[in-house]
Order: sequence, then C-alpha cells, then structure tokens
Amino acid sequence: MPLNSTVRQALLWLAAALAAWWVVAMLAPVLFPLLLALGLAYVLQPLVQGLAQRGVPRWLGAVLAIALVSALLLALLLIIVPVLAQQWPLLREQIPALLERFNGWLVPHARRLGLDVAVDVEGVRRLLRSLVSGHEEQLLAHLLSSLRIGGSLLVTLLGNAVLMPVVAYYLLLDWPALGARLQALIPPAWRAPLLSWWRDTDEVLGQYLRGQLLVMGLLAVYYAVALWLVGLNLALPIGVFTGLAVFVPYLGFGIGLVLALLAALLQFQDWWGVAAVAAVYAVGQVVESFWLTPRLVGERIGLHPVAVIFALMAFGHLFGFVGVLLALPASAVALVALRRLQSCYLRSALFAPPPAPRED
Repeated sequence: MPLNSTVRQALLWLAAALAAWWVVAMLAPVLFPLLLALGLAYVLQPLVQGLAQRGVPRWLGAVLAIALVSALLLALLLIIVPVLAQQWPLLREQIPALLERFNGWLVPHARRLGLDVAVDVEGVRRLLRSLVSGHEEQLLAHLLSSLRIGGSLLVTLLGNAVLMPVVAYYLLLDWPALGARLQALIPPAWRAPLLSWWRDTDEVLGQYLRGQLLVMGLLAVYYAVALWLVGLNLALPIGVFTGLAVFVPYLGFGIGLVLALLAALLQFQDWWGVAAVAAVYAVGQVVESFWLTPRLVGERIGLHPVAVIFALMAFGHLFGFVGVLLALPASAVALVALRRLQSCYLRSALFAPPPAPRED
C-alpha cells in the first residue's frame, strides 16, 4: 500500500526524533556539561544583551557576565569553607563532652524503664580522633597518590568546570547569529507558530528566574537575621549561604541546616540553643515551601500554588534530585504548551456547538 506524502513526512520526522534521542542517550556524559553551559548562556543572555545596547562590546559583556557568576560561586566557597575549617577540628573536643552530658540524662531515664542504654562515648572519641588526627600532611599525600592512580572522576569534574564557562562564553558571543541560524532551519509553514511559542516560553522562564532570585534574596535575609536573633556567631555567612543555596531544592537547605546545627552545637553547649536554630530552619522551610515559592515563583509563571507543590513532588518522584531541580522550569514550558493546546481545542470542531436546526 503506497504511503501518501503526509504519512511519509511524519515517518521521517519520527525517525529523525528517534535518531536524535539515541545520539543524546549515547553521548549523555559528554552532552551534560554542554547543556549546563547552554543553560548558563541562556540565563546570562539578557545581561549581555543589555550591556550591548549600552555600547559595551559583546565579547566584553560575555566576559563580565561569566566573571560575575564565577565571583558569586567563589564567594559562596569562601563563605562555607572557612566555617567548616573553623568548626570541624573542634568536634573532637566538644562532641564527647556533649555526649557524656546526654548519657547523664539518658541512663537514669532508661533504667527506670528497665533498659541498659548508653552512648559509647569512647567509641565516638576514637572515631573523631581518627577523622581529625592532626596528620593532614599524610592525608594529603595519600590523596595525591590516589589521584595519580585513579583520579579520572576528579579530572573529569575539573575539566567540566573549566569547559562550561568557555563554552558559555562562545555561546554568548554568537547568540544572535546562532538564533538566526536555528530559525532558518525551521520549516516555513511551522516558523510563525514555533517562534510565537518560544517567545511565550522565554517570557515565562524569565518570570521564573526573577521569582527564584527574589525567593533566594528574601530567605538569605531571613536566615541571617533569625540566626543573629538567636545568638549564633556565624549567623551572617551561614544565613546568606542557606538563602542562596535554596536554588538547589532540599540539598541547599540541608547543607545550610547541617552547618547551622554544627555551629550551634559548638557555641551554645546546650540543647536549647540547638533547638532554637532548628526552629529557625523549620519555620524557614515551611514558609519557603508553602508560601514563598508558590506565591513568588508559581504565580509569576501562572502556576497555582497547589500545582507548584505537586510539580515538585511528581518530578522528584520520577527523576530524583535532577527532577526536583528542573520541576518548575519544565512546568513553565509545559504550561505554555498546554495553553496553546487549549486554544486549539477551543477553536476546533470538537468544541464548537452543534449547528442550530434549520427552520423550514
């Protein structure tokens, strides 16, 4: 049975899509840093374009934008690394004393219940002594030796860290020409609707990014002020880090919580101070999950607060951590597509009311 031109064209597009999917699946480890660079270039493109409109050469604007992002990442490292370097060695001395006090409370209550329960403080002390032994030079030598033997993973990570900003720079440099070439590849019959869909998607993603930045700023202020009010000495660096790190859902909050609890444990020497810090983070997580993100991010992209919560849960269940990270941007893109489908449905013969009966 011969195939008409429409069916042949559909089969060709299907074959091209399957071939592209197979290539992406085979080259996923190579394409991942390139996709991250593409995302970075997309985020920085409005800044570079704004600088170009003010007379700044595009190559210089791209350099300044990437330097700004690199400086922000370096600032985060400079915030978190000194905190860890200052607090970690104190654990060897402080945690065993805290556990002995905890044993003093636990053992009498357990004996009343007929239980012989106690924390092995000496075992914890030996573990901490092995982790923080003071032989950092030997540890570094062993680390370097292991890197020479099998450090391909670290080399790959460092290579990608250098590769991504370089690729993002060239993408920013050629962004207008790249967009024109991609538009020229779209079939003329599809060009107008696809470009219209992309403009709507670009606007929604821009709203998402602006809303996410607003959430990060508000949470950074909240955590810094709230931790300062409970008396934490490292309130400013830990609070700012936690607020900015919530861009990575759950992981950023979790790292900030661990750092804050560690600092509180070493500073306050009692459970009330630790409980106060934990309460600050519990309130912050509730406010961020059920009010800030649904209102400032979801409403900006047109998603109902319940839809935002459902999207985070569904993408996290289906794709894990990466799904949580991409849940809201992907939902924003899907929302634009659903609006287009709804418009087509309302104009279709399926939705149109039946014709009125003719009167003879």
